[in-house]
This record gives sequence, structure tokens and C-alpha cells, in this order.
Amino acid sequence: MTTRRCLIVDPMHPSLLAMLKEIGWEADYQPSITRAEIQQKHIGYQGLIVRSKTFIDADLLGDNPTVRFIGRAGAGLDNLDLKYLQSKGIHVLHASEGNRDAVGEYAVGTLLSLLRKIPAGDQEVRQMTWDRERNRGIEIMGKTVGIVGYGNMGQAFARRLSGFGCNVLAYDKYKKGFSDAYCKESSMETLFEETDILSLHIPLTDETRMLVDSAYFGKFRKPIVFINTARGEITSLTGLLEAMQSGKVYGAVLDVLENEKLKTLSKEQRSTFDSLSKRSDVIFTPHIAGWTFESHVKINVALIEKIGALKIQP
Repeated sequence: MTTRRCLIVDPMHPSLLAMLKEIGWEADYQPSITRAEIQQKHIGYQGLIVRSKTFIDADLLGDNPTVRFIGRAGAGLDNLDLKYLQSKGIHVLHASEGNRDAVGEYAVGTLLSLLRKIPAGDQEVRQMTWDRERNRGIEIMGKTVGIVGYGNMGQAFARRLSGFGCNVLAYDKYKKGFSDAYCKESSMETLFEETDILSLHIPLTDETRMLVDSAYFGKFRKPIVFINTARGEITSLTGLLEAMQSGKVYGAVLDVLENEKLKTLSKEQRSTFDSLSKRSDVIFTPHIAGWTFESHVKINVALIEKIGALKIQP
């Protein structure tokens, strides 16, 4: 019997290979493969599993691809040409269920760290400075948390906020009737009016690219704390810096940046980054919100469930 074959082009947890075998797929694990090599090699494979190594489009797969599904080991789909894949009848699978718990925990953890000034206080004590008043913090209790995007990530964050005694509002342009035990469905206008803490959980698309800029922050009635665990290019760092300098934003958590290749920052980007990095009310991390030992495996489990549900012939 002919075996269904899947090409894996990014580093993955090794459990994926055995999981694929269990559902009748032969895995070809090539984590170091280049884009040029993928262009030559993909013919004859029915599946392709990727992280973010390369853009998946017509240039890569051509006019007559044998690939029947793309498995994106993560949540975002911004490195896939969805129109091209749809035109070729190629299924697009993603694994946002796999790292949603990690993102939810990260968002709560960094929010607490920021509001309670834990990073700043830690550094001061290490430098033999003991200043309680300068490190007096702010509680989450009683605050209104606005969530933009109520998919897997937004829901995971809302669930973890349930014990903090705060008011959680969520806006999702593409969903209706989703109020639950953890949040109240709201309009964006209501979020602008009531939010104390804003967290983004939306994908990067043409519609959301640079959505959050100085004008966007200016619409909030109250000064806010801002959290971005989604995609860096949704937020203008220049706009964020302006909002922080004007007092519209008084704290920020940035797990993602508009340009994450720090050695390639333009002069303007570097100037903005330097200004933000000097602020004690900003927490940076290197795109790790969904990056845990547990999520590494959970992503595989989520992909395998979806691949197994497809009826793809060899």
C-alpha cells in the first residue's frame, strides 16, 4: 500500500514523528532544509508541516502541488498565502489550541510583573537599593480588562483572569454572541470608554497591520496598560512611544515587535526601540508567550488531531 508522506521543514518536538506514524503518515523530518531545497523536494508529498521558516506560496509550491495540507505549528497564518492555498484546494491547519494555555499564563504573569513593578524592584535590590515607595504597585482587582480578539488565545487569557475580581470585556469583529462566564461581549467603543488594561489576541492581516498606532491609543478615555502577545506588526512602536510619553499608556508588555530581527532595525526603529528599552514601565520578551516545554508537545497533539480528521489518499 502506498504511504502518505509528510515533509517537515522546521524544528519540531520529536514526538511528532511517532504521532504521524500512528495515523498512517510517513514523516520526512528536514528541519535544516532551505527554501530552495523545499522548492525542489516538495513534489510527491501530501503534507507539509511548517513553523515560520519561509513563506508558503505559489513561488514555493508551483502550479501543480501534490501537497494536500499545510500544518502550521502555531497560531498565526501570516506566513501562508491563503488565497493561493485555497485556489489549489490545500487544507490549512493550525495549532492555536496547542499554545493557548501558555499564552494565557504568560499574559497574566507579565501583567502582574508590570503592575507590581517586579522587574524594576528586582534590579534595584540587586544593586543594593531598598525603596518600597518607588515600587508601590497596582492591583488587577477592580480593573476593566479589554480583550481584542476572542479566539483560543483571548479565551485562555480571560479564563485565567477569572479569579482576580476584574471586569473582562471582549471585542471580536468576526464573532457574535460569545459572552460567557469569563467575559462580556462588547463593542470596540465600549472598550475605548472603559478599558484599564488592553490585550491583543488578533492575527496579522492586511486589516490589522499597524492598526494600533498613536491615534488608536488616543481613543481610550483612561490611561491604559497595553499587552501585545499577538503579532508585532499590528502595533506601531512609534505610536506606542508617543502614547507613553503623553500618558495615554502607562505600561506595556511587548512579546512581539514590528521587526524582531533586532540587528536589522532601521534608524527610526532603533531610536524608538532604544527609547522604549530605557523605560522601567515596559517589559520585553523574545516572542515566548506561547513557547513552553508543554506547548511544544501540545502543538503536535493539536496538529495530529486535525491531520487525522482529513480524508487524504496516498
